[in-house]
Parts: sequence; C-alpha cells; structure tokens
Amino acid sequence: MSHPHPELPEPPPLAPEALRLVPLGGLGEVGRNMMVFEYRGRLLIIDCGVLFPEDHQPGVDLILPDFDYIRDRLDDVEAILLTHGHEDHIGAVPFLLREKPDIPLVGSRLTLALVEAKLKEHRIDSFQLEVKEQQVERFGPFEVEFLAVNHSIPDGLAMAIRTDAGTILHTGDFKMDQLPLDGRLTDLNGFARHGDAGVDLFLVDSTNAEVPGFTPHERDIAAVLDRTFVTAPGRIIVASFASHVHRVQQVLDVAVAHGRKVAFVGRSMVRNMGIARDLGYLSVPGGTLVDLKSIDDIPPDQLVLMSTGSQGEPMAALSRIANRDHPAIRVEEGDVVILASSLIPGNENAVSRVINGLTRAGATVVHKGNAMVHTSGHASAGELLYAYNIVKPHSVMPIHGEARHLQANAEIAMRAGIPRERVALAEDGVVVDLVDGVARIVGAVPCGYVYVDGSNVGGIAEASLKDRRILGEEGFVSVVVVVDSVTGKVTGGPEIHARGFAEEDSVFDEIRPELVKAVENAAESGNADTYQLQQTVRRTIGRWVGGRLRRRPMIIPVVVES
Repeated sequence: MSHPHPELPEPPPLAPEALRLVPLGGLGEVGRNMMVFEYRGRLLIIDCGVLFPEDHQPGVDLILPDFDYIRDRLDDVEAILLTHGHEDHIGAVPFLLREKPDIPLVGSRLTLALVEAKLKEHRIDSFQLEVKEQQVERFGPFEVEFLAVNHSIPDGLAMAIRTDAGTILHTGDFKMDQLPLDGRLTDLNGFARHGDAGVDLFLVDSTNAEVPGFTPHERDIAAVLDRTFVTAPGRIIVASFASHVHRVQQVLDVAVAHGRKVAFVGRSMVRNMGIARDLGYLSVPGGTLVDLKSIDDIPPDQLVLMSTGSQGEPMAALSRIANRDHPAIRVEEGDVVILASSLIPGNENAVSRVINGLTRAGATVVHKGNAMVHTSGHASAGELLYAYNIVKPHSVMPIHGEARHLQANAEIAMRAGIPRERVALAEDGVVVDLVDGVARIVGAVPCGYVYVDGSNVGGIAEASLKDRRILGEEGFVSVVVVVDSVTGKVTGGPEIHARGFAEEDSVFDEIRPELVKAVENAAESGNADTYQLQQTVRRTIGRWVGGRLRRRPMIIPVVVES
C-alpha cells in the first residue's frame, strides 16, 4: 500500500451536510477507474475497473483498486453504478463482490451482460438493476439520473447525482460523435438541462484533453477499411478491443461487401461478440461467421480473422500469432494485419514488438500511425470546451487520465471561465468534499496498487516486483560457503553459480580467495552468527560484481556451519 500524496493530511470527519468524493483509481492513470461518494453515512460507487500491467510489473496479471478505504464499510454501500462495459471500468467488480456479493450492480443492458459473464467465471450471484438513459433511480440519499453518452462501446451512460449537498454530473467515458454507428448521440440536451438547473461539480473524462479539435467520426474509418480490403491479396487479420462492438460491426459489414467470411479469434472476443449478438447490439448476416477450426478450408483471399491483442498483451491472440506460437494461425506472405485501436499509454513497446514480429513473418501491418483505422472513444479538447460551455458548472474535477491529461483538462476548464480555485485537480486517494456547492481538497487516504498474480490477490508487494525486475534484468548469483563452527575456517566452497550472465561461472575464480578471507575474518571476531556471515558474503560479492562486471544481481548467500 502506498500514500500518493504524503503532503496532504488525513481527511477530517465528514461534515453532516457535506458530500465526499474519494477516487480509488483512474486519476493519474488510464485504467482502474473507481470513485466513491459518501453522504450522510452512505456510500455510492461509480465503476470498479482494472489496470493492465506494464513491462516493469513482471508476472502481474491485473491491477485492482485498493478496497481498504471501504472494506470495513461495505454494509454502507448502496450500489455500484457502472458507466459502460470496458475492462477498466468493470473488470474489478468480481473482486469487490467476493467480499460482499449482495451489493447491487446498476448499469445498462450490455454493460450488465458483460459483467454477468465475468461473475459466472468467479461463481458469484449478484443483484442487478438494468437502467436506461433518462431513467431516474434513488439509492439511499443519492438520486441518480442516467444520460446517454457516445463511446467506443454501446450503451455508455453519464450520471447526474443529486443530493442536498449539491448536484454532480459524471460524464463517464464519452465523446460527441454526431454520426454514431448506432445512432445513439451523447445527450447534450440533458447536459444543458442539468447545467441550467445548476451543476455544483462536473467530473469530466480527461483522456483526450491534450488532443486539439474534435474526435473524428467512427464512420470515417469505413472508407479506409474498404480500401484495405480491396488491395489485400490474402487473409486479413483485424485486431481490436474485445468489447469494441462498433468496430467489429464495421469489419463484418466490409467483409460481407467483399465476399469474405469472418472468424473470431480469442476467448474474450468470442464471448463478448456472442453476448452482443444475442442482445441485438451486433448484426451478423447469415453465413458470415465461421468457426476457427474450419479456416484452413477457406481460401486466404476470402477470410477475415477478428482478433484480440491490439495492445500487445503477451497472452492475447495477436501476440501469439506474431510470436508464431498460435495453435491455429500462422502469418504468411500476403497477409494484412490491421491494428484497429489506439495505444493505451504504457503499451507502446509491447505493440511495437508485435508489429515487428508480424512484419518479419511477411505480413503488411496497417496501424494508426500509417492509416486512419481507428478513432478514439474519448472527447478531444474542442468537445470538452463545448461541454464546459453548455454545463456551466460551479466547480470542476478532471477524471480518467494520467497526470498530464488531468492537467490539460483543468486548463481547458479555466479557459472556459472556471476560476482556478474551483478546479479540483486530484489524483488517486485525494479526498474532495463538496460543501454548500463548493468543492475543496481536504486530505488524502492510502491508495496503492493491488496486484493479481494468478490466484493470488494482494499478496504481491512492491518489494516482490523489485526482486522480479532484478532477476529479469540483472540475473542472480548464489554463493554457498561451509564454515567450521569451532575454528571459523572455510571448509567448503565457496561454490558460486550465476544465472542471467553472459559470463561463465569461472569468472568468479578471482573473487573466491577474497571471499574466503572476508568470511574467516568475520568468523574470527567471535560474534558473527550465520546471518552476519551471509551478509559478509553478500557485501563482498556484491562489490566485486558491481565493479568488475557492472551488474547489480540478486545475491543469494548460503552459509552452512559444520
């Protein structure tokens, strides 16, 4: 557990008529979104998502929000409201419901269906309330109106939360696509209506705050996909998020127009598109889909593979294809691979490795850097400015993004006329209180990363990750020394073995005499126990390896008394 803002004090007790906001994830990172609202002793949660690990977090599968702040108060939680069905907003729900399964889940039809599939894997039964745009529900002291927003997944929702302490408008992830593929526009009338009634605090998606102008329309991609399909001589592999129903629909439509069959690749892609099709969000013309097992029977120029792995995830289908270890698919000359997604910050190296692997295998790789094959699901700076002007909030709190995105969003808000003192620029763990319509930072709570490593949740500490990084980057050295417990003389060893070094073990021959001398000198002092002798071995070999080999490996000393 870490404290991201040690300069801030512990927040004071919440005033009787104040509303408290505690972000447990999503502010200072792209992922792990979770916001806790507290009013009159009751809690309301918006989103509960995961963050995916980066290269410097080896062995970690997922990163969760830190539930410690609410762990002793789960009985006070009225509900978990879900803005949409992306992993960074719903992925941690099963882990929270493990601790209290009867917390109600509230969301749109598709969002709840995607969550339900996860809960079944965890064998959790939950109470769910399906809501639609313009629907109003009360959860204890919180009255919530749900508003339609356009995003890169159907059924996204913004939320207007009304209490006697004030009104908060939470955009969720949104953009203002005026030509959405599903015809579902962001409810700007609803935003303006709440603005006219008075929005005390506006929580605004910051992901694209650094991007000028307006986010391009999803429909603009169709022409690029069509041109790619016309010129592709062999198979086409399209990699996208497994929840991007709109993108999959576009690929299906273009494939049908060019007489190609489509196979879904990747467990999450198969599962999510099955859910979307069953619920009517995905239209699949008859005879278009084929099973992955039958693709070898289809000519390459008549086949499209819709795959997971657009972010270079090591175990996703596209990475396995690039590494040539996928059981059913091998890239060949003439194949075209389309990366139909934007990069999540931190995934650049992984995606680059995938592109190089595919190119090396003979494929032509089309990505956002060389063609417009993806458009973001988030509002750019022009749209954010537009939102501020129609809502006219009293105070603003940028959400969803890294520090630079939050800062850029804050600057847009100030350009729109929001005074600097009314922009609450917070990060994970920073507590904001809304009192008499005014939002102020009042302190911070511990809010660290919780790592999921296989079946282990929360058992991996930063120290363990540091050890893993050292092992992966610097290797390790084991040293075994046998010492006579009476004389203190070395009677066996030192046996020195290294892993992760280019050098042979014989390179350590020159340090062995110095190591024997150091151990015997320490033993002769009369107060050196086994632990102290091990530390002597560690220091001696560490200094030598650092100076001679320019490495800082993990050193495992073993001293045996005879």
